[in-house]
Amino acid sequence: MLRFWSFGARPALPHCRALQTTVVRNAAVEAESSSATSSTWTPTSVRTGLIARKRGMTVMWDNNGVRFPVTVLQLENCQVTANVRTVRAEQSEYHAVQVAASDRSEKNATKQMLGHFKKAGVSPKRVVKEFPVTSDAHVPVGTTLSAIHFVPGQFVDVIAKSIGKGFQGTMKRWNFKGLRASHGVSVSHRSAGAIGAHQDPGRVWPGKKMAGRMGGERTTTQNLAVVRVDSDLDLIYVRGCVPGVDDAHVMVRDAKKKMTQLAQHNSAKGLFEKVLPKGLTGLPFPAGTKELAEVLPPVIVAPSARVSDPFVPRE
Repeated sequence: MLRFWSFGARPALPHCRALQTTVVRNAAVEAESSSATSSTWTPTSVRTGLIARKRGMTVMWDNNGVRFPVTVLQLENCQVTANVRTVRAEQSEYHAVQVAASDRSEKNATKQMLGHFKKAGVSPKRVVKEFPVTSDAHVPVGTTLSAIHFVPGQFVDVIAKSIGKGFQGTMKRWNFKGLRASHGVSVSHRSAGAIGAHQDPGRVWPGKKMAGRMGGERTTTQNLAVVRVDSDLDLIYVRGCVPGVDDAHVMVRDAKKKMTQLAQHNSAKGLFEKVLPKGLTGLPFPAGTKELAEVLPPVIVAPSARVSDPFVPRE
Protein backbone atom coordinates (compact mmCIF):
# COMPACT_ATOMS: atom_id res chain seq x y z
CA MET A 1 0.00 0.00 0.00
CA LEU A 2 1.33 3.39 -0.98
CA ARG A 3 1.74 6.01 1.67
CA PHE A 4 0.48 9.13 -0.04
CA TRP A 5 1.58 11.32 2.82
CA SER A 6 5.19 10.47 1.99
CA PHE A 7 4.93 12.26 -1.36
CA GLY A 8 4.26 15.59 0.32
CA ALA A 9 6.83 18.15 1.23
CA ARG A 10 8.86 17.07 4.23
CA PRO A 11 9.37 19.58 7.01
CA ALA A 12 12.78 21.18 7.13
CA LEU A 13 15.20 20.30 9.90
CA PRO A 14 15.18 22.62 12.89
CA HIS A 15 17.80 25.36 12.81
CA CYS A 16 19.39 24.06 15.99
CA ARG A 17 20.38 20.78 14.40
CA ALA A 18 23.74 20.60 12.68
CA LEU A 19 25.37 17.70 10.92
CA GLN A 20 29.03 16.97 11.46
CA THR A 21 31.20 15.37 8.81
CA THR A 22 34.43 13.52 9.35
CA VAL A 23 36.91 13.01 6.54
CA VAL A 24 39.82 10.60 6.81
CA ARG A 25 42.40 11.34 4.17
CA ASN A 26 45.19 9.17 2.90
CA ALA A 27 48.86 10.00 2.71
CA ALA A 28 48.92 11.64 -0.72
CA VAL A 29 46.41 14.43 -0.10
CA GLU A 30 47.43 15.24 3.47
CA ALA A 31 51.15 15.02 2.80
CA GLU A 32 50.95 17.46 -0.09
CA SER A 33 48.80 19.95 1.84
CA SER A 34 50.93 19.84 4.98
CA SER A 35 54.24 20.10 3.16
CA ALA A 36 52.99 22.90 0.97
CA THR A 37 51.89 25.06 3.90
CA SER A 38 54.79 24.61 6.30
CA SER A 39 57.78 22.31 6.74
CA THR A 40 59.16 23.77 9.96
CA TRP A 41 57.79 24.00 13.45
CA THR A 42 56.14 27.25 14.48
CA PRO A 43 55.03 28.40 17.95
CA THR A 44 51.40 27.88 16.95
CA SER A 45 51.94 24.31 15.73
CA VAL A 46 50.67 21.33 17.73
CA ARG A 47 52.38 18.07 16.84
CA THR A 48 51.09 14.54 17.16
CA GLY A 49 51.95 12.35 20.11
CA LEU A 50 53.27 8.79 20.34
CA ILE A 51 52.17 5.49 21.86
CA ALA A 52 54.87 3.84 23.95
CA ARG A 53 55.21 1.13 26.58
CA LYS A 54 56.45 1.78 30.08
CA ARG A 55 59.42 -0.53 30.58
CA GLY A 56 60.24 0.48 34.15
CA MET A 57 62.36 2.89 36.14
CA THR A 58 66.08 3.27 36.60
CA VAL A 59 68.57 5.98 37.56
CA MET A 60 70.97 8.23 35.68
CA TRP A 61 73.72 10.67 36.59
CA ASP A 62 74.15 14.13 35.12
CA ASN A 63 77.38 15.96 34.24
CA ASN A 64 77.95 16.87 37.89
CA GLY A 65 77.44 13.35 39.19
CA VAL A 66 73.96 14.00 40.60
CA ARG A 67 71.74 10.93 40.65
CA PHE A 68 68.13 11.27 39.49
CA PRO A 69 65.33 8.79 38.64
CA VAL A 70 64.11 8.20 35.09
CA THR A 71 61.36 6.16 33.46
CA VAL A 72 62.15 4.22 30.28
CA LEU A 73 59.52 4.31 27.53
CA GLN A 74 59.86 2.19 24.39
CA LEU A 75 58.12 2.50 21.03
CA GLU A 76 56.83 -0.67 19.35
CA ASN A 77 56.47 -0.04 15.62
CA CYS A 78 54.41 3.11 16.14
CA GLN A 79 52.83 4.08 12.79
CA VAL A 80 50.32 6.58 11.44
CA THR A 81 47.06 4.98 10.33
CA ALA A 82 44.87 7.99 9.42
CA ASN A 83 44.55 11.77 9.29
CA VAL A 84 41.23 13.13 10.57
CA ARG A 85 39.51 16.38 9.66
CA THR A 86 36.11 17.07 11.23
CA VAL A 87 33.90 20.06 10.47
CA ARG A 88 32.10 21.13 13.64
CA ALA A 89 28.67 22.70 13.91
CA GLU A 90 30.12 26.22 14.07
CA GLN A 91 32.12 25.46 10.89
CA SER A 92 35.44 25.23 12.70
CA GLU A 93 37.71 22.32 11.86
CA TYR A 94 39.11 19.64 14.14
CA HIS A 95 42.35 18.04 12.96
CA ALA A 96 43.91 14.91 14.40
CA VAL A 97 46.44 12.19 13.61
CA GLN A 98 45.54 8.58 14.35
CA VAL A 99 48.47 6.51 15.59
CA ALA A 100 48.68 2.76 16.22
CA ALA A 101 51.36 0.68 17.94
CA SER A 102 52.32 -2.86 19.03
CA ASP A 103 51.89 -5.43 16.27
CA ARG A 104 49.44 -8.28 16.72
CA SER A 105 48.52 -11.34 14.65
CA GLU A 106 45.74 -11.11 12.10
CA LYS A 107 43.68 -13.84 13.76
CA ASN A 108 43.35 -11.72 16.89
CA ALA A 109 42.09 -8.61 15.06
CA THR A 110 38.56 -7.94 13.87
CA LYS A 111 37.75 -7.81 10.18
CA GLN A 112 36.82 -4.16 10.45
CA MET A 113 40.18 -3.22 11.92
CA LEU A 114 42.02 -5.48 9.46
CA GLY A 115 40.44 -3.52 6.61
CA HIS A 116 41.40 -0.25 8.28
CA PHE A 117 45.04 -1.31 8.72
CA LYS A 118 45.18 -2.70 5.19
CA LYS A 119 43.97 0.60 3.77
CA ALA A 120 46.69 2.40 5.73
CA GLY A 121 49.33 -0.09 4.55
CA VAL A 122 50.44 -1.14 8.06
CA SER A 123 50.37 -4.40 10.00
CA PRO A 124 47.58 -5.05 12.55
CA LYS A 125 48.08 -3.20 15.83
CA ARG A 126 46.96 -3.62 19.40
CA VAL A 127 46.43 0.02 20.37
CA VAL A 128 44.97 2.83 18.25
CA LYS A 129 44.84 6.40 19.59
CA GLU A 130 44.07 9.83 18.19
CA PHE A 131 46.06 13.00 18.91
CA PRO A 132 44.63 16.46 18.14
CA VAL A 133 46.97 18.54 15.95
CA THR A 134 46.93 21.75 13.97
CA SER A 135 46.13 21.75 10.27
CA ASP A 136 49.82 21.95 9.31
CA ALA A 137 50.90 18.95 11.41
CA HIS A 138 49.33 16.07 9.49
CA VAL A 139 51.65 13.12 8.91
CA PRO A 140 51.51 10.85 5.83
CA VAL A 141 49.64 7.61 6.48
CA GLY A 142 51.97 4.65 6.97
CA THR A 143 54.83 6.73 8.40
CA THR A 144 56.82 4.93 11.09
CA LEU A 145 57.53 7.24 14.01
CA SER A 146 60.76 7.16 15.97
CA ALA A 147 61.85 8.10 19.46
CA ILE A 148 63.66 11.07 17.91
CA HIS A 149 60.23 12.69 17.69
CA PHE A 150 60.96 14.09 21.16
CA VAL A 151 64.11 16.14 21.62
CA PRO A 152 66.21 15.78 24.80
CA GLY A 153 65.69 18.93 26.80
CA GLN A 154 62.01 19.39 26.02
CA PHE A 155 59.02 18.59 28.27
CA VAL A 156 56.29 16.02 27.69
CA ASP A 157 52.99 14.91 29.20
CA VAL A 158 52.45 11.19 29.77
CA ILE A 159 48.89 9.81 29.86
CA ALA A 160 48.08 6.33 31.14
CA LYS A 161 45.78 4.35 33.42
CA SER A 162 47.03 4.59 36.99
CA ILE A 163 47.71 1.56 39.16
CA GLY A 164 44.57 0.37 40.97
CA LYS A 165 44.82 0.46 44.76
CA GLY A 166 41.45 -1.07 45.60
CA PHE A 167 39.09 0.25 48.27
CA GLN A 168 41.00 2.69 50.46
CA GLY A 169 40.17 4.94 53.40
CA THR A 170 40.21 8.71 53.53
CA MET A 171 43.73 9.00 54.92
CA LYS A 172 45.30 7.13 52.00
CA ARG A 173 42.89 8.27 49.31
CA TRP A 174 42.55 11.97 50.18
CA ASN A 175 45.49 12.55 52.57
CA PHE A 176 43.21 13.25 55.54
CA LYS A 177 44.97 13.96 58.81
CA GLY A 178 42.85 11.52 60.80
CA LEU A 179 41.59 11.92 64.36
CA ARG A 180 43.69 12.40 67.47
CA ALA A 181 46.00 9.58 68.46
CA SER A 182 45.82 10.43 72.18
CA HIS A 183 43.05 10.47 74.80
CA GLY A 184 39.42 10.85 73.94
CA VAL A 185 39.41 8.88 70.67
CA SER A 186 38.30 5.27 70.94
CA VAL A 187 39.40 3.00 68.08
CA SER A 188 38.62 5.58 65.41
CA HIS A 189 41.99 7.17 64.80
CA ARG A 190 41.87 6.73 61.02
CA SER A 191 38.18 7.42 60.50
CA ALA A 192 36.89 10.24 58.31
CA GLY A 193 34.97 12.03 61.02
CA ALA A 194 31.68 13.83 60.47
CA ILE A 195 30.38 13.94 56.90
CA GLY A 196 27.27 16.11 57.26
CA ALA A 197 25.97 19.31 58.78
CA HIS A 198 22.81 20.05 60.82
CA GLN A 199 19.17 19.67 59.89
CA ASP A 200 19.93 22.24 57.22
CA PRO A 201 20.99 21.07 54.62
CA GLY A 202 20.15 17.67 56.14
CA ARG A 203 22.13 15.75 53.54
CA VAL A 204 25.65 14.97 52.38
CA TRP A 205 26.90 17.26 49.65
CA PRO A 206 27.72 15.55 46.33
CA GLY A 207 31.44 15.09 45.79
CA LYS A 208 32.22 14.70 49.48
CA LYS A 209 35.65 13.14 49.94
CA MET A 210 35.05 9.73 51.46
CA ALA A 211 36.48 6.23 51.38
CA GLY A 212 36.19 4.41 48.07
CA ARG A 213 38.00 2.80 45.19
CA MET A 214 41.35 4.42 44.48
CA GLY A 215 43.39 4.40 41.27
CA GLY A 216 42.65 2.57 38.06
CA GLU A 217 41.71 5.75 36.17
CA ARG A 218 43.13 7.84 33.35
CA THR A 219 45.88 10.07 34.73
CA THR A 220 48.17 12.65 33.16
CA THR A 221 51.62 13.43 34.52
CA GLN A 222 52.64 16.82 33.20
CA ASN A 223 55.92 18.57 32.40
CA LEU A 224 58.34 15.64 32.49
CA ALA A 225 61.76 16.44 31.06
CA VAL A 226 63.18 14.25 28.28
CA VAL A 227 66.77 13.52 29.29
CA ARG A 228 67.85 10.89 26.74
CA VAL A 229 66.71 9.39 23.44
CA ASP A 230 67.95 6.11 21.91
CA SER A 231 66.76 5.88 18.30
CA ASP A 232 68.27 2.41 17.73
CA LEU A 233 66.15 0.82 20.46
CA ASP A 234 63.38 3.45 20.27
CA LEU A 235 63.82 4.35 23.93
CA ILE A 236 62.74 7.62 25.55
CA TYR A 237 64.08 8.45 29.01
CA VAL A 238 61.92 10.91 30.95
CA ARG A 239 62.81 12.31 34.34
CA GLY A 240 60.49 11.18 37.12
CA CYS A 241 57.69 8.65 37.29
CA VAL A 242 54.73 8.07 35.00
CA PRO A 243 51.37 6.40 35.74
CA GLY A 244 50.67 2.78 34.91
CA VAL A 245 52.16 -0.62 35.56
CA ASP A 246 55.25 -1.92 33.79
CA ASP A 247 54.67 -2.83 30.12
CA ALA A 248 51.49 -0.76 30.05
CA HIS A 249 50.76 1.39 27.01
CA VAL A 250 51.11 5.13 27.59
CA MET A 251 50.52 8.17 25.41
CA VAL A 252 53.29 10.74 25.18
CA ARG A 253 52.77 14.23 23.79
CA ASP A 254 54.40 17.65 23.92
CA ALA A 255 53.70 19.27 27.29
CA LYS A 256 50.66 21.51 26.98
CA LYS A 257 51.77 23.99 29.63
CA LYS A 258 55.55 24.20 29.33
CA MET A 259 55.78 23.62 25.57
CA THR A 260 52.62 24.41 23.56
CA GLN A 261 50.94 27.16 25.58
CA LEU A 262 54.21 28.73 26.74
CA ALA A 263 55.49 28.89 23.15
CA GLN A 264 52.32 30.61 21.96
CA HIS A 265 52.38 33.04 24.88
CA ASN A 266 56.04 34.05 24.49
CA SER A 267 55.71 34.31 20.73
CA ALA A 268 52.76 36.69 21.07
CA LYS A 269 54.78 38.86 23.47
CA GLY A 270 57.79 38.88 21.17
CA LEU A 271 60.01 36.82 23.50
CA PHE A 272 61.27 34.56 20.74
CA GLU A 273 64.30 33.42 22.75
CA LYS A 274 61.90 31.87 25.29
CA VAL A 275 59.64 30.09 22.82
CA LEU A 276 61.43 26.76 23.38
CA PRO A 277 63.33 25.49 26.44
CA LYS A 278 66.93 26.61 26.78
CA GLY A 279 69.22 24.91 24.28
CA LEU A 280 66.53 23.99 21.73
CA THR A 281 66.19 25.66 18.35
CA GLY A 282 63.35 23.60 16.90
CA LEU A 283 61.38 20.37 16.94
CA PRO A 284 61.07 17.63 14.29
CA PHE A 285 58.10 18.65 12.19
CA PRO A 286 55.60 17.35 11.41
CA ALA A 287 57.05 14.31 13.21
CA GLY A 288 60.25 12.45 13.97
CA THR A 289 60.45 9.53 11.57
CA LYS A 290 62.76 6.56 11.05
CA GLU A 291 64.34 8.34 8.09
CA LEU A 292 65.25 11.28 10.31
CA ALA A 293 66.70 8.98 12.97
CA GLU A 294 69.11 7.44 10.43
CA VAL A 295 70.90 10.76 9.86
CA LEU A 296 71.21 11.64 13.56
CA PRO A 297 73.35 10.08 16.32
CA PRO A 298 71.76 6.94 17.77
CA VAL A 299 71.94 8.25 21.35
CA ILE A 300 71.32 11.88 22.32
CA VAL A 301 71.57 13.05 25.94
CA ALA A 302 70.37 16.38 27.26
CA PRO A 303 72.92 18.44 29.18
CA SER A 304 72.37 19.06 32.86
CA ALA A 305 70.15 21.98 33.79
CA ARG A 306 72.28 22.71 36.85
CA VAL A 307 74.40 25.83 36.63
CA SER A 308 76.85 24.96 39.42
CA ASP A 309 78.23 21.76 40.89
CA PRO A 310 76.14 20.87 43.96
CA PHE A 311 79.08 19.03 45.56
CA VAL A 312 81.36 22.10 45.58
CA PRO A 313 80.81 24.50 48.52
CA ARG A 314 79.69 27.96 47.54
CA GLU A 315 82.11 30.80 48.23
